[in-house]
Amino acid sequence: MIAARLAAYYGVMFFLIGVMVPFWPVWMKSRGLTPEDIGVVMAIGMLMKVWANPLVASYADRSGERRRPLIILSLTACVAFALFWYATDFWPILAVTMVFFLCWSPTMPLIETLTMQLASGGRMDYGRIRLWGSLTFIVAAWGGGWVLTGRDEDIIYWIILGSAIAVVISAICLPDAQLAKSEAGRSWVPFLTVLKDRTFLWFILATGLIQTSHVIYYAFGTIHWQNVGHSEAVIGWLWAEGIIIEVILFSQGNKVIARIGPARLIAIAGLAGLIRWAGTGLTDALPALLVLQVLHGITFGAAHLGAIHFIAQRMDASISATAQSVYAAAVSGIGFSLVSLFSGHMFAQWAGGAYLPMAAMAGLGGIIAFQLRRR
Repeated sequence: MIAARLAAYYGVMFFLIGVMVPFWPVWMKSRGLTPEDIGVVMAIGMLMKVWANPLVASYADRSGERRRPLIILSLTACVAFALFWYATDFWPILAVTMVFFLCWSPTMPLIETLTMQLASGGRMDYGRIRLWGSLTFIVAAWGGGWVLTGRDEDIIYWIILGSAIAVVISAICLPDAQLAKSEAGRSWVPFLTVLKDRTFLWFILATGLIQTSHVIYYAFGTIHWQNVGHSEAVIGWLWAEGIIIEVILFSQGNKVIARIGPARLIAIAGLAGLIRWAGTGLTDALPALLVLQVLHGITFGAAHLGAIHFIAQRMDASISATAQSVYAAAVSGIGFSLVSLFSGHMFAQWAGGAYLPMAAMAGLGGIIAFQLRRR
C-alpha cells in the first residue's frame, strides 16, 4: 500500500512534467516570447532551486518531515501555476515562473528521499516505484502531441493545471513517515558536511554535465522539430519512446545497480549523451531521430538511477534531504540555469547545431564519472 501511494505521487508528478517539458515552450511562444526570452525564463525558473531546495531540505532533515512539506509545496505550486492564465507577455510570465518553481522545485528531492528511505533494506525497489513516473510521462508526451494537433496552445495550460491539482491530492495521500532527524543544531551544518565530501563534489560535476546537456532538447526540441516539418503527433512519440527504455531500466533498477554500480552507470549515460546529441545535431531525418531518441532511457534514466543510488549509498540518512537538495540545486538549478541563459541564442543562431556543444558536455561528464568509480 505504501509503494502504491508513492507510485501514485510519481505518476501524477511526471504526467505534469511530461506535458510541461515538451510543450510549455510552445505555449510561451504562443504568448509572443522569442527563443532568447524562453531561454531566460527557463534559466531563471531553474535558478529558483538554488534558493528553495536548501531551505526546505534543511527543515526536512532537522524535523524528519516529508509529507507535510510536500502537501504545502504542491498546493502553493498549483495556485502559482493558475496565475499563468493572466500572464500575457515576458515580464508577467517570468514573475509567475519564479513563484511556481520556488514552490515546485523542492518537491522532487523530498519525494526521492522519502522513497529511498522507505525502500532501504530491500523492503521496496526504488526503480519499480519510480518507473510509474516514467510511464505517465510517456502517456503525457505522446498523448499531448495528439491532443495538441489542430488545437489552440492554451489547452497545454489546462492540462498542466489539472495535473497540478492531482499532485496536491496525491500528496495528501502519501505515507506520514517520520524519517531520521539530523542532530545538527544549526541549519547550515548538514550542508557543510555534504560540501566537505570531495568525491561528492566530483559526482556533482559529472552528473551536472550529463544532465545539463539536455537543456537544448528540453527548451527547443519541440519547437525545432515543428520548424523542420514534423507533426505534433510525431513529436509526441519522439518524446515518449526514450522513456520506454527508461521504464525497462527502472524496473530492473536494483539488479542493474548491483551489477554495474552507480558511478559506472553514470559514465555509460555520458557516453550515450555524446552519441545522442552529436547525432541529433547532425540530422533531422525522422528514421535517425527514432533511433537516437531511444538513448534518452540511458542519457537521463541511467544518470538519474545512478545518482539516486550514489547519494543513498554515500550519505547518512539524517542528511539525505540535504544531499538530494545540493544535487538538485547544483545540477538542475545552477547548471541548467547557466546553460539555459545561452540556449536561446545558440538555438536562434545554429538551430539543430546547438546540440553539438551538448554532446561535448555529456562526453566530458562521462569521463569524470568513469574516474569517479575509482574513488
